[in-house]
Amino acid sequence: MSEFRHDPVQKRWVIVAVERGKRPTDFAKSPKDDKAPKMCPFCWGNEDKTPPEIYALRDEGTQPNTSGWQIRVIPNKFPALAVEGDIGRRGLGIFDLMNGVGAHEVIVETPDHQLHMGDMDVDHLFNIVKTYRERLKDLYRDPRLRYGLVFKNYGKVAGASLSHPHTQLIATPITPRTIAAELDSSREHFLAKERCLFCDIINQELALKDRIVKATPEFIVMSPFASRFPFETWVLPRVHAHDYTLASDELLYNFAKVLGDTLWSMRNVLEDAPYNFVLHTSPNPVVRPGKPNYWETLPFDYHWHLEIIPRLTKVAGFEWGTGFYINPTPPEVAADYLRAENKPESEHKKHE
Repeated sequence: MSEFRHDPVQKRWVIVAVERGKRPTDFAKSPKDDKAPKMCPFCWGNEDKTPPEIYALRDEGTQPNTSGWQIRVIPNKFPALAVEGDIGRRGLGIFDLMNGVGAHEVIVETPDHQLHMGDMDVDHLFNIVKTYRERLKDLYRDPRLRYGLVFKNYGKVAGASLSHPHTQLIATPITPRTIAAELDSSREHFLAKERCLFCDIINQELALKDRIVKATPEFIVMSPFASRFPFETWVLPRVHAHDYTLASDELLYNFAKVLGDTLWSMRNVLEDAPYNFVLHTSPNPVVRPGKPNYWETLPFDYHWHLEIIPRLTKVAGFEWGTGFYINPTPPEVAADYLRAENKPESEHKKHE
């Protein structure tokens, strides 16, 4: 029989349709992207086809906006939000509006047009996740910006318009609703129990073991109890940590290793399915006029984490109409498949 499962973080219900259970090979395969476009703007030699770089890790002796970079951050050529201007909060009768102020950046992860994140060596992947930290830290110096979301679209079905490996970062002058819901749930749990909600979930999942994909001394990889989508997977630091921008190099190095291993396993189990990942961290802690205690318990109650969502099913009328999700693969089954597909040590050594 199917089950309704409740997510204590987002406070939403998910339907796990057990009798419709699907194996990884049961999902329709998405069309593959063109792996060799004639003029990829993210490849070496085409730097003039993008806006000037904001940040880059370069080979010694190379000049900005030329070849020789290993990671390159540029403004999105077609940004959703503009850096310049005032927020201009105002009302229109019962409605509220503001100007489209924010930041929209692209982190080009590698010069290699076809390199999957799961195949990157740990040192390079460490530099990528460290770049996320540095860009968030820089954007949070702007008091107009309240939240920065790092996200990756892999594959056309997941929203990637270019197949060259890249991540995006959008910073907004408001805290997104999904993050605000997590912050509210975390605060309520902490005020009631003086414990972090995510830490409690981690400890419970480690005790139960059913949904654990991988556990290291520093990180846990798990299929969440109320997974919205088949093979939805979360990566969380085991020690309480609320703000990604405060993560140490040592923690991020271990994060890079776990992230690479997880994406490698997922790629193999799901036959290179498209996916999205999103990095949830705490908002910019700048004090707000009229809100001197804005999220004052944040260091104690929130917990940064990465959510990976393979795009194997489609959101349709029932989901849009109710806010429920129907997941045909129980998270316990998904964890079994991913747990069994461990990246061998020889693969780490081959790329290091």
